[in-house]
Amino acid sequence: MIQRSLFSTGRLTALVVSAVALGLTGCDKAKAPETPVRAVRTMVIADTGGILDREFSGEIRARVETRLSFRVPGKITARQAELGQSVRGGQVLAQLDAADLRLGQEAARAGLMAAQAQAQQAAADFKRFQDLRAQGFISAAELERHQTMLKSAEASLAQARAQSQVQGNQTSYSQLTATAAGVITSVDAEPGQVVAAGMPVITLAHDGPRDVVFVIPEDLSAAVRPLVGKPGALKVRRWGSDRWVPATIREMAAAADTVTRTLQVKADVGALDATLGQTATVALTVPARIREGLRLPLHALTEHQGKSVVWLLDPKSMTVSRQNVITADVSGNIVLVAAGLRPGQEVVTAGAHVLTPGQKVKRLVDKAAADAAAGAVGAQSLAAPATAVK
Repeated sequence: MIQRSLFSTGRLTALVVSAVALGLTGCDKAKAPETPVRAVRTMVIADTGGILDREFSGEIRARVETRLSFRVPGKITARQAELGQSVRGGQVLAQLDAADLRLGQEAARAGLMAAQAQAQQAAADFKRFQDLRAQGFISAAELERHQTMLKSAEASLAQARAQSQVQGNQTSYSQLTATAAGVITSVDAEPGQVVAAGMPVITLAHDGPRDVVFVIPEDLSAAVRPLVGKPGALKVRRWGSDRWVPATIREMAAAADTVTRTLQVKADVGALDATLGQTATVALTVPARIREGLRLPLHALTEHQGKSVVWLLDPKSMTVSRQNVITADVSGNIVLVAAGLRPGQEVVTAGAHVLTPGQKVKRLVDKAAADAAAGAVGAQSLAAPATAVK
């Protein structure tokens, strides 16, 4: 009787424990973890047309820059010009050892004197033989022979005179002089060095107009070339300044560089207050590869299954959805979207990497700030809204 009572009590205890466990399990299923509400940064996209504002780094250079060299070979004995020095036209910049050149000049002068003497002797002989022919003492053939000798002597004299002048010029070439007033921007040879004729020794930047020189990618060639010669086709500002100055493209390379595949462009900076060699920023507005498009910050794009996507925000439900897009040009941190979006949609620009479809989000800025950011994108460079993902 006692054993049967104990068995019943134990069975009842087990049933109670099982019921409690089942109750606890049911409570856990009822309390599913809540999906966190993400804080995101958004912007309302605007129609920008099919243009992009591009900025390039350039260098201020002289309109005319000459690499000066000696016209004769020799050993440099002195250099009077230093890097950065301002010089005037005709000023001596470097000197060669002219000893051999002077000896050559003296030899040419001696040859000239000998040719003059021979020409004078030939002229006197021809005159005497003319008299003898008139008296009938010599034949006409003999007179013609002496006339030919006179012409040969006169030709030799002209040759010696020209050779003497050439040798005199060669001696004067031992001095390297400035072709115009300007500034020395490069020195490539030092005293004691033996240089060949035509080897660059000094680079002279002429005083006068200044250009900004920069390079553009090969794919912009068709867009930039029509701007050559148009006043104010681009804007330039020197490094450290916020003042933009209109500039005119003066010339553009006909072919791309074989190594960098870029084209060099030179633009007249006009009134820009800049010094030689100073860095400048060039702003250029060019059409994109498509006629219509929308701008987005590059960090608004993510990748899903090998495709470019963005996250769209539904302002009513404050949920996000994934949207496939097709991109075109990229300029810095700005991407031009060719298809997949329309003006007025609100795009997540920060926090996109942690989102899932249908997830609840919240803005850390009001919609007015997002619209202001979108307006900044429609101007020159896209300014991101001032909120960050937490």
